[in-house]
This record gives sequence, C-alpha cells and structure tokens, in this order.
Amino acid sequence: MEPQLQLKRIAAAITFVVAASTTVYAQSSGKLMGTITNSKTGETITGVTIRVIGTSRGGSSDVSGKYSIPALPAGKYTVEYAYIGYATKQITEVEIKADDMTNLDIVLDNSEGKVLDQVVVTGSFKKESIGALYAQQKNSALISDGISSEQIRRSPDKNTSEALRRVSGATIQDNKFVVVRGLGDRYNVSMMDGSVLPSTEANRRAFSFDIVPSNLIDKITISKTATPDLPADFAGGAVQISTKDIPDKNFVSFGIGYGFNSVSTFKDFLQTKKNIQNYLGFDDGSSQLAKNFPSRTDVNAGLSQKWQRLALKSLPNDYVIQNKSALPSQNYQFSLGRIKQYKDDSRFGALFSVNYRNSQNILPNIERNWFTYDYRDQQYKFSTNLGALANFGYSFGKNKITWKNLYNRTYDNTYTERYGTDASSSSINKFYAFDIMQKSLFKSTLEGEHVLSDKNDKLKWTASWSNIGNNQPNQTKINYQKHEDYINDSSVPYLANLTTVGKANSRLFADLSENIFSGEVSYSTPLNFLNVPSSLKAGGGAQYRKRNFDARFVGFEFNSLAVSGDEQTRILQMTPDKIFSSDLINQNIYKFGEVKGDGDIYEAKSLSTFGYAMLDQKFADKFRVVYGLRVENYNVQIDAYRILSGQIEKSVDDTKLDFLPSVNMTYSLTPKTNLRASYYRTLARPEFRELAPFAFYDFENMAMINGNEKLKRSSINNVDFRFEFYPKAGEILSVSAFYKGFTDAIEPFRYDVNSTPDISYFNAPKADLYGLELEARKNLGFIQDKEFLKNTIAYLNVSLVHSKVKNPTDLEYIDKTRPMVGQSPYVINAGLQHTALDNRLNVNLLYNRIGKRITQASGMRFASTWEAPRNVLDFQVGYKVMKGKGELKLNAGDILNNAINVYYDNKQLNLPNETSFKYKPGSNYSLSFNYTF
Repeated sequence: MEPQLQLKRIAAAITFVVAASTTVYAQSSGKLMGTITNSKTGETITGVTIRVIGTSRGGSSDVSGKYSIPALPAGKYTVEYAYIGYATKQITEVEIKADDMTNLDIVLDNSEGKVLDQVVVTGSFKKESIGALYAQQKNSALISDGISSEQIRRSPDKNTSEALRRVSGATIQDNKFVVVRGLGDRYNVSMMDGSVLPSTEANRRAFSFDIVPSNLIDKITISKTATPDLPADFAGGAVQISTKDIPDKNFVSFGIGYGFNSVSTFKDFLQTKKNIQNYLGFDDGSSQLAKNFPSRTDVNAGLSQKWQRLALKSLPNDYVIQNKSALPSQNYQFSLGRIKQYKDDSRFGALFSVNYRNSQNILPNIERNWFTYDYRDQQYKFSTNLGALANFGYSFGKNKITWKNLYNRTYDNTYTERYGTDASSSSINKFYAFDIMQKSLFKSTLEGEHVLSDKNDKLKWTASWSNIGNNQPNQTKINYQKHEDYINDSSVPYLANLTTVGKANSRLFADLSENIFSGEVSYSTPLNFLNVPSSLKAGGGAQYRKRNFDARFVGFEFNSLAVSGDEQTRILQMTPDKIFSSDLINQNIYKFGEVKGDGDIYEAKSLSTFGYAMLDQKFADKFRVVYGLRVENYNVQIDAYRILSGQIEKSVDDTKLDFLPSVNMTYSLTPKTNLRASYYRTLARPEFRELAPFAFYDFENMAMINGNEKLKRSSINNVDFRFEFYPKAGEILSVSAFYKGFTDAIEPFRYDVNSTPDISYFNAPKADLYGLELEARKNLGFIQDKEFLKNTIAYLNVSLVHSKVKNPTDLEYIDKTRPMVGQSPYVINAGLQHTALDNRLNVNLLYNRIGKRITQASGMRFASTWEAPRNVLDFQVGYKVMKGKGELKLNAGDILNNAINVYYDNKQLNLPNETSFKYKPGSNYSLSFNYTF
C-alpha cells in the first residue's frame, strides 16, 4: 500500500473521529469478531483467513490476532478459519443478531508431526467458545490470574480498582491501592499498555487504580511469577492493565452517580472557602508563594523590617471556617468510541473518556492515645478528581500502531481540628491544620507491533513519557495551648504558640515535578531448538527518571518586644483567621521566620537499562518450559541542599548490575489440570523520597519523616509451586505454595533515638516469607440442577503467609525478629456473583479480611505499630434497562464499618497497648446510571 494512501486514510479517519460521525449498520445486520490463538502456546496468530461460508464476506486476523467482519445479515452461519501449517476449523451455529456483536474466540492447532493444513476440524459455536476460554486459562507461561473485558462488562464495576477485587490474590486498600498475596505496594509493580506506571503518591510507590474507567479496559492480568520480559522490581505481583485502542463498535456513553457516606453526608462540614477552580481540581493560585517572595539567598543575607512585613503580608491568609452541609459524592463519566474499517481489513479507531469525581468526607473522632499524647481529631476532606483518556489505534496488514494517553488530576483540601493533652509539656492543646495537596499525572505511550514474515515472527516496540506533579501550597499548622491545671477554667485562654517557626507553627510550600522517559524493543520468532518446537524472544530498553523537589518552611514569629504582656495575651488568643492580619503585621508584631534543613531542595535521577532473552519450549504437548535471563543496570543519583555549606551536594550515587534468571515449568496432567513450578530472582529498589535527606513533620503521625541516604536495594529469590484444575470454562481450583527470601529488605521504622519518635527506613539484613494460596471459583449448578444455582458463581481466595525479619544490629531494637512490614499472615477474599433475567440483573456480594500487620517497625523505645484486622463487606447490584443500553447500579461499600485501628503492641515492654490512631470511616452507598448509544 502506498504511503500517501496510508496518510490519506489516517487523515480521513481523524476527521471522521473529530466530527463524531457514526457508521450505522442496517437494523437487520450485526458483527462477528474475536481473537485467534495457538492452542498450545496461547500466542495470537496473524494472517488467518476467515470465510463466512455461503456468502462473499470474510476477512483476516490482524497483528494482534483479532478479526472483525461487520454488516453481516442476521442469521446463523458456518465460519471457516484457515492458516498454513494449522488445521482448518469450521464453526457451525454461529448466530448473528441484528444490531449486536457476536464474539467468537478461536484456537487453532499446529501440533508437531501432523500435516494439519490438510485437515478440517468441525465444531459448534458453544463448544469453541468454551475451548477458547480453557486455552486462555491453561496456556499462561507463568503463574498468573486475570479478568477479561467481557467479565468486566458483566460486572457493576465502574473503575479498575473495583475490577481488581475480582482477581485472585488481589486486595484493594483505601479503594485504590493493590495488595498481592498480602504484600503491600512496595513489592508490586503496576503497568499499563506495556510500560511501568509512575507512582501517583509522592512518598510511596503506589498507583491509584480508581482513576481508570473499567469500560476502557481490555484485560487485567496479575503475574505472580516473573519471566525475563517483565520488570524486575516486584515480589508480590506485576499488575498489567491493557486499555482498548480500536473499539469493537462506535459508541457514545455517559454515566452519572451520587454517593452517601454514613458518617459524612449531610453532616456539618467545616471548610475554608471554595471556588469553581477547586471543584474542577485546581487551586486558583491564591495559595502559592508570591513570585517576588524573598529567596533563600535573600533570607540568608538578612531581610529589612520593611521586607519582612511585605513577605508576611504576601502569604495566604484566608482561614475563615465555613460550616456547610457535606454534599453527596458526585461522579460523572463520558466516553466516545469510533472505528473506521476499510475494505482491505485495515482499521482505524479512537477512544476518548472524561471522568469527574467530587466528595466531601468527614473522619470524626480520630483517637490518638500514645506516648504523652491523648488527642481527638476531627478531619474534613474536600476532594476532586478529574481524569481523561485518549487512545488511537491503526491496524493495517501485519502491522499495528497505537498511541495511548492518560491524564489525571486530584485536588485535596483537608481541614483538621485536634483537641487533647500532651503530658510532656503539661498542656492542653487546640491544634488546627490547613492542608492542600494537588497531584497530576500524564502518561503518553506510542506502541508498534509488526509481523515480519509468514512464520509469525514479531517485532514490538514501545516509547513512553510520563510527567508527575505534586504541589502542596501553604500547609498551615497552628497550635493553641494552656496549662493542664486550667482545663476547667474558661477564664484562662488558649494562646497561640508563635514563638518560633516549628512543628506547631509553620507554613509549608512544597513542589515536586518528575519526568519519566522509557523505551523498549523486542523480537520474537518461532523455531526448532533441540528438535523441540520453541519460541525465542529477546529485547532491551531503558528508563530515565528525573525529579526536582523544592520545599520551604516559613512562618510568623511573634515579636514579644513589640507589645506589652496584656496586649500579647489579647493577640495570641485570636482565631487563625484574625491572628495574621495585615494590621498586626504593620505594627511589627511579627518577624519573618524560615526553617532550613538538609534536602529541602533535591534533584534525583535514575537510569535503568536492561536486556533479556527467553526461550519457550513445548515438549510432547504436555511439558512446557519458559526460561531465560534478564540483566539490569541501575544508577541512581541524588543531589541535595546542605545547611552547613549552603550548597547543593552529591548525596547518593549508586550503581548496581543485576543478573536475574527465571524458569517457569508447566506440566499438563490432563486437559483440565496443570502442575506448575517456577524460580525467579527479583528486586525492590528504594524510592527517591526514601533516599533523599529531606525531613518534614507529619502532623497526622506526629513524627518527622526522614529519608536514609544509605538505603540499598533488596534482592529477592522466589520459588513457586501450583496445582490448578479447571472443571469447566470459567471455573478453577488451585493450590499454590511459595517462598521468598529477601536480602536487605527495605522497611519503615520508628527512629526513636531522640526525645520524639521519627519515621525513617532501614535495610533488614535478611527476611524469609513463605505461604500457601488457595483459589476456588465454581458455578453452583452442581448442587442442584436449578436455574438460580446455575447462574450463581462462588469465589474464594485464601492466602496464608508467614514471614520473619532479622533487624539490623546497629541499635538495640525492641524486636530482634518480627514479621515484615505490611505483610498480613492471612488474606481472605470471598464472593458470590449471580446473574438473572437473561443477564440483565447482576448481583455481587464480596467479603474481605486481612490479618493484622505491622505498619512501622519498632525502634529502641517504641514498639511496632500494627493495623488490626477488619471485616469488609461490599454489595453490588446492576440492572440493565432500555434494551440493555442503560444500566442502573447500586453499590454498598464497607457495610460493616469496622474501625480502622493502628496500635502499638507493647507486650514486650510489659505495658498496655497504645492507640496510634483509630476511627470509623463510615459505610458508602452509591447509585449510578450509565447509558450507551
């Protein structure tokens, strides 16, 4: 095909998408579509010829093994699939319904030693659909679990985090973060469309999965073992999300939903003034530092009294608290899909999606009772989330090019009131915190896939750019106190602690920007190696990350020499909205103050280069081995500001070369059972924030958070065994055993050498983890041959895990050995799914419980903090209306509303347990409506 013609088609297709023109099939026609794979390896097959017998209609499979035959008149057909070297297959009773899509996935056989291209195999539509599903389940090269777009379509899930709950071994925390096999976010890697997702959180390695709409997902897979073509830095699981590029058909859909929280909605909600930009996910700029604000150099040189006044008056000062009623959460979604199919089976498609969420949540009566503190917090959080997705795909001949884009922005504005006593200062405190956090993520990925010859050898390449922003303007903390002897004496006022800029009096302005560039290319080809049909895959690539961080701690310092004692008392008892007024600044009541620390400015960068080779071999149709080697070279550098020199200095410069072998073996005992065994070596690298010598006061944890420049990467040896049995399509019974040996495991802990406990990170020299995992998914029709039971599926996943960590010997830690931080001794996921009324009604009941786990390891004086188990029960029901084009969904989340309880386990200290924090988040109920044109 001429390049000019290709360009004309692309231009025409883009015009067609922008104009949102719609191809309308005749009311009496439908579409046949599906994916064609190898029955033995599960790999997709390109160039298969499809004929609808008795008609002139047909087509061929593209580079992804997908095919599409539009505008088939309604009726029943026999469809033929033919490819050289494979047995031709004819499928009967393929029913095409008017104005609908019929999905038929096909598996073709090319078993060695048979002249299969002269054989014609005949089967029915129903039998082939079930066989294709079997093949997908059994042919995975590694131990993995997943969920397809068809399963997601039949569920009431509206975003990826909800869909992930249905994947074996996965648990969702805080409605957005994934836990695999009881291991938290540090030991999991998240990928989308072939490239690693950046973290959406500034201080942890985690991706917020609730930002991706479920209707744009093609499939989700969690790989629990490694192959050389997967990133090396995981031990729990690699969560791989594939978004759709070329839609199955033209569509326009919208969704609207509202939610109710049992402890928040319609309750008194305290907040600062909000504007339209806040509702759209943006700060209006009034909370940022002024452009002419004194620089660090200016402050070091000394500010005149006039300049101090100007600097203080330029700081944001809108602390008027409004008492509103918390509104129900709001959720709006719009999606558009367009496809243009040409006569030679080339296709151009585009997908667009915009989603918006806003919520106003209250966390009432947060209990904090430990060390010298006895506090109660009331927290009010205003949150807005704005997301967009734009995917484009062009499939032509044996080639496919896609361009996928994801954008997300969150705006959180939190107001906290704290009241209680601090025995260390014999004081009663009224503490107020105003905190704004803005986060943004943009990811753009360009992918290409090309079949180079008739032997189905493939070249794939990926280029990706991501940008992450975290902006925290004007986090303000102010504490009022009086002596505890006057707790019941209202004549003694609370006075603001404004003596110096510090934990109880400061303004934090922090800004983080990070860019990630990555690319990868791979080549795969079938071959005969040692007289065994094999597939060779080799590839390489690189990822470059660069982060810039800048934080300033500034504030008002009370000038006690400027006024008399009585006037001081009058001023210091003013409320936050009045105490920083311009009138007081003009009277020189305040001086400008700034606290400087190591790492307030830092630049971090890393370069990871990798190469790999792997061989996939199938012996006698029963035994399969996938083995190979991945080599990664990783360099990380951090340049940070130092107080003593007043200069940017090199803090971290570390390079590691790792050789990472893996082997995955599968033995098919019967057509329905597999035995699997695997060994692989992986890594866990410290995040930039964990390495950077930056410290800040976390008022929620009441501790300084410090990085550790001496952190090393963890090395992990993994061994897995699994028995899996597939009674019927979509059903499974599996038992897994696994072991993970960690060297230099990275763990957060309480650094309590000083008078107040801080939080930092260290390397535990050795850690061992082993466990069992049971998964069962079964249709209940075996109990009794009744329609209700045949339409009900029961699901159970149980993980039992034991770990043991040896603490470092540099300090006298309370715990010499303990479980790993974030690891639960057990995880239970169970559910029931029922469909009725010809799949129009879908009901789900989900239960989750995680065993108690350490959140921070002990120091020398403070015991480890543990998160207590809690029972989580969710209920979902979806009902399709308007001929299946509309759907009503009712969701009830965290129905039991068990308390979230993190506590100090003081058994070894022979003391009662203490409460780090404890509260009830409330139950969530939502009602939504979605409609697709």
